[in-house]
Amino acid sequence: MMDGSFFGDLLQTIADRGRALVGLSRGDGADSPPQDLIGLCDALLSGRGEASGVALAQEILTRYAAADGVERQRFLAALAERFGPDRKRLEQAIAAWTADPDDRRAIDLHVAAEPRRQELIRRLNLAPGGTHSLVRMREEALRHAASIPGFDAMDADFAHLFSSWFNRGFLVLRRIDWSTPANILHKIIRYEAVHAIHDWEDLRRRLEPPDRRCFAFFHPQLVDEPLIFVEIALTDGIASSIAELLSEDRKPMPTAKATTAIFYSISNCQDGLRGISFGNFLLKQVVQELSRELPGLTNFVTLSPVPGFAGWLAKERAKEAGMLSAEEKTRLTALDSDGWHRDPAVVDAMSPLLQSVAARYFLKAQGANRRPVDPVARFHLGNGARLERINPMADLSAKGLKQSHGVMVNYLYDLRHIERNHESYAEGGKVSASTALHKLVKSETGTAVAVA
Repeated sequence: MMDGSFFGDLLQTIADRGRALVGLSRGDGADSPPQDLIGLCDALLSGRGEASGVALAQEILTRYAAADGVERQRFLAALAERFGPDRKRLEQAIAAWTADPDDRRAIDLHVAAEPRRQELIRRLNLAPGGTHSLVRMREEALRHAASIPGFDAMDADFAHLFSSWFNRGFLVLRRIDWSTPANILHKIIRYEAVHAIHDWEDLRRRLEPPDRRCFAFFHPQLVDEPLIFVEIALTDGIASSIAELLSEDRKPMPTAKATTAIFYSISNCQDGLRGISFGNFLLKQVVQELSRELPGLTNFVTLSPVPGFAGWLAKERAKEAGMLSAEEKTRLTALDSDGWHRDPAVVDAMSPLLQSVAARYFLKAQGANRRPVDPVARFHLGNGARLERINPMADLSAKGLKQSHGVMVNYLYDLRHIERNHESYAEGGKVSASTALHKLVKSETGTAVAVA
């Protein structure tokens, strides 16, 4: 954090000196209306010295931040349309490569094919706070993607550069606990995307007890902004519902008795970094940290939501020929009644049926590239986890009932088999699942097979 502050101050000093070189005084961007941002971008790309370049980059980002929404969208549209590759240069490079395809001409072709926008973004990143500003710029672009011509090409450039800038080697893992500065704790509350944190007392119950952990990745250029964080419960067994982990009345357990680490919430914090992978690195490093701290841990599992299940099931119920029998469709009409989950008789009838149907959802329903349709499943299976158990009635919150009829699942990270599972999934889309779940899938005759 000290290094980040030092270099930030150094860049600001360079920017201040550069402003004088280009005829700007500090504060011009905030005091004057946003204008000619594209002209300033052209000037930034013209090859000025470092000090003037930093000053121009800061001026562009300051004016962009001061602009209203219409002006910012106009700028983003121009960024998408006007800063692609130099077509004439690219055509010449293609012709030279076609005539004589050697290594030198391959390099020339690679350089000519790079959009000018990538170099512009690199130079904007030189401004103090540039990385943070660019992440926010992409976040706004993603919100207005449909109205920006050429958005896909521009976004590919942002994603390409961010993938390098937010490489795992630059990320810092920090434990979040009750002594973490309040400004960061407030962001943990705001960014929690799986199980809402209702107030500070709710947050305290997730951080302060000795059997609870939270870890986050940070980047040196976004010192107080978590990129992604995971919440963990230390237990003596695999939990089957979120209520038993988040209950206000639960009694903390001594860490010496813990055998299992349950990852029950993973939240991405920066929408401007959408598509930049952090989660797999986070889980693997946290497993290493916990293993060193608590050698008695033998199981690493998740208690994960199933965000696509209710939507998929609704479509299957509407199909004439799908994965559901006519009898099952009739029984599933109970889900259409408000409060079905509060009727013990309905719950007893629905629980085994939801387990069976959910097993088909994970093991048979496939989307693009013959992968599971569920996004959380793709994430964990791609990391080498095994689909271990399906838990009906595990999340009875309004959100849980809406997205999955209360179903949650456990993914098991068996350290002995992670790499093997990952390779099987990556190469052929094979879903690693427990024997019990395979037995839940209906046989070819249409008869559900019971769990052993």
